[in-house]
Amino acid sequence: MPAGATYLHGTSPTEQERLSLLNRLMNEAALRELALRGGERIVDFGCGLAQLSLGMARVAGRRLVGIERSEEQLARAERDQLLDLRQGDVTDPPLRADEWGQFDLAHARFILEHVQDPVAVVRQMVRAVRPGGRVVLQDDDHDVLRLYPEPPGFMTLWRAYERTYDRLGCDPYIGRRLVSLLHEAGAQPVRATWIFFGACAGQPNFPAFVENLAGVVASARGAIVDGGLLGAAEFNDGLEALGTWAVRPDAAFWYAIFWAEGVRP
Repeated sequence: MPAGATYLHGTSPTEQERLSLLNRLMNEAALRELALRGGERIVDFGCGLAQLSLGMARVAGRRLVGIERSEEQLARAERDQLLDLRQGDVTDPPLRADEWGQFDLAHARFILEHVQDPVAVVRQMVRAVRPGGRVVLQDDDHDVLRLYPEPPGFMTLWRAYERTYDRLGCDPYIGRRLVSLLHEAGAQPVRATWIFFGACAGQPNFPAFVENLAGVVASARGAIVDGGLLGAAEFNDGLEALGTWAVRPDAAFWYAIFWAEGVRP
């Protein structure tokens, strides 16, 4: 995270476990979309636990540079000879002078939604890659979440969760802006897509999707309730309704991770 940014969910062991679950649900699809050919030199901005970083490094067959501000994240991050993990701010990345403009790919996932000046981060990503190098952004647009049949009170809780981003000066709908951010940062946008993130009752991974969603909201309880965005009873009722909904035979979870890709001219 950049200096001054606040990660809403904290760095507790419970949150680290949730992030590991999220990686297990997402990383295979992300690696398919990246379509690495091997040999790429990669820098991962806001690498977190470095689980996707390691996946990219293994496919590329080359050492990857991962940048992460949080000491707690780095303490629990993957360790491998293919990873060069560095503590630092993504708005002022700890890259050597001879590394700037040399990477084939700069990647960031779930970092721009937590910063107040996302274009500043993307500008650094563009600087990091060579001419023709790729800049790949993955992030959330929380407005696209749909649960059906809708659990009573849960979407009220979800909207309150979105407002916590406003309080921090961040954007809960950053996903729809990714292409514009690339353009503003000096990259040439070349691709927009998304990764489906969801399941329905009857799929083996459905409980894991629900567990992740519940963890997202539960870890924001202080910001929501103490921040006066929702009462404690409403918060509890919404979360309980999610659990009740999760055992319905017709429950469906619809979401997507927005993806934008550009190249340095």
